Amino acid sequence: MSSHCRHLLCIHAAVLLFGFAGLFGDERLLPLPSVVIVFGRVVFACGALLLAAVVRRDVLQPLSWHSLSVFAALGALLAVHWTTFFQSVKTSNVALALITFATFPLFVAFLEPLFFREKLRVIDVVRAALALAGIAILQPHFERNDRATQGILWGTFSACTFALLTLLNRRLVRQHASMTLALYQDLFAAAALLPFVLAAKPSVTISDVLLLVILGVLCTALAHSLFIAAMHGISARTASAIVCLEPVYGTLLAVLFLGDSLPLRTVLGGLLILGVAFHATVKR
Repeated sequence: MSSHCRHLLCIHAAVLLFGFAGLFGDERLLPLPSVVIVFGRVVFACGALLLAAVVRRDVLQPLSWHSLSVFAALGALLAVHWTTFFQSVKTSNVALALITFATFPLFVAFLEPLFFREKLRVIDVVRAALALAGIAILQPHFERNDRATQGILWGTFSACTFALLTLLNRRLVRQHASMTLALYQDLFAAAALLPFVLAAKPSVTISDVLLLVILGVLCTALAHSLFIAAMHGISARTASAIVCLEPVYGTLLAVLFLGDSLPLRTVLGGLLILGVAFHATVKR
């Protein structure tokens, strides 16, 4: 097998694991509050990343107080992002959560001019309008007490926070290694969530812990490592296009393992949103 094929397999495996993570927000699989799920995810991810650093003899670079404060803020933002995503799954379903999360490239397009003094283009406004049309297809009647509506709103907010995280990390990745960024952000995310977890006083079973280990180690630490490894052999444009498959993989896994159904409007709205997200991502 050629090196290029191995890198493609690595990134598809990473995106598959990222999509699989959405299933852990479903009450039928993991009946825990969203903050507890995310706390378990980042704690076990930190453990796996630290172990990997020891095995590979990587030396984590020392950080200044300024860098630590920045990582603390990003860790809190990461905690908000993942918590709102799992809340979207809990209030609606995996498909709606993943599809609405896929709108994050559009938020990047609108926020990027504020961060990097780039001009907002007409095509970005057109894409946003098409994405809104896709969301309207997903849920034509928005009612505050409707669970699908709540799920879409949580998923869209999660997409917005991920766009912010992406843009902020775009600055930091020039100064710090990806492993360092992932480890410290997971660590500070755990610290930010700890008070909420203690207040929730969750009842956690052994099976819950095992599922959280899978979520943290396989769907977070391993997936992130595979993604970084793949970036050494394929272009950023190719990687971005493959990342757009995350909602597809996640939705198919939900159908396979959870028995979820796919209404026609979910398929149509999802295709429109994913098409817009794919176009926005590849063009950038």
